[in-house]
Amino acid sequence: MANKWIKLFLRFGIGFGFLSAVADRLGLWPQEISAWGNWESFLNYTEAINPIVPEFIIPALGLLATIAETIFGLFLILGFKTEWTAKLSGYLMLIFALAISFSTGIKGAFDYSVFAASGGAFALSLMKEKYLEADLLFSKK
Repeated sequence: MANKWIKLFLRFGIGFGFLSAVADRLGLWPQEISAWGNWESFLNYTEAINPIVPEFIIPALGLLATIAETIFGLFLILGFKTEWTAKLSGYLMLIFALAISFSTGIKGAFDYSVFAASGGAFALSLMKEKYLEADLLFSKK
C-alpha cells in the first residue's frame, strides 16, 4: 500500500509542479511570489539558459516547453498514460537541468532540484501498480 501512496505523491508533486510553473509564466501567480511573472520574462530566462539557440527560435522553444509541461502535468495528475508521461517528464526536466548547468552553472540546477525531480519522474515511470489512475477507467480488467 505504501508504494501506491508514493506513486500518487510523485504524480501530484511533479504534475502540480509543472502546472505551477506554467501558471507563473502566464502571470497567474501574484507578482510577489513569481519567478517570472509573465511570458516575456520567461522567454528571457529561456534565452539565458539556451545561449546556443538562435534568438528567433526562443519563442517556439518556450511555447513547446509550456505545452509539454501543461500536457505532462495534467496527464500525471489524472494518471493517464503515467508510465509514458513520467518518462517524458524525466527527459524534459533532465534537458532543463543540463541547460541550466551548462549555461549558468550546476548550482542552479541543484538549487531548483531539477535533477532530483527528473530522477523522481524516471522512478515514477518504473512503478507499474495502478492506483487512482484514469487508465483504470479504460482497462479491460
